[in-house]
Amino acid sequence: MRKIESQMCAAIHNNQNWSNANTTVHFNEEENISVVRLHGNKIAEIDDNSMTIFDGGYQSTTTKSRLNALCDEFCVAGEGIFQKNFQWYVRLFVGAINGEKVFKNETFTNGYTFA
Repeated sequence: MRKIESQMCAAIHNNQNWSNANTTVHFNEEENISVVRLHGNKIAEIDDNSMTIFDGGYQSTTTKSRLNALCDEFCVAGEGIFQKNFQWYVRLFVGAINGEKVFKNETFTNGYTFA
């Protein structure tokens, strides 16, 4: 994980506003939610129980990197975003069989929520 992504995740954990280069975190005290923006475009909303993700209008390598850093920090290990044939997908944990994690892949959509 990049340094900027570690700082972003720390700000979310600490319920703090934070900004560095092209990435910002705004903590909304009234709603108890952190909003992450990349180049001013919303890419995630994180609260105590869920994370909702967006591409911010740009399915770029940087957007995917920021979202995967958030998934690594706030989701089940192995969940995240990946790209195949120019299409984005979400890898979602669905359970375990004989102690092995089972995932399914879904087409990425804006407003996808990990709960």
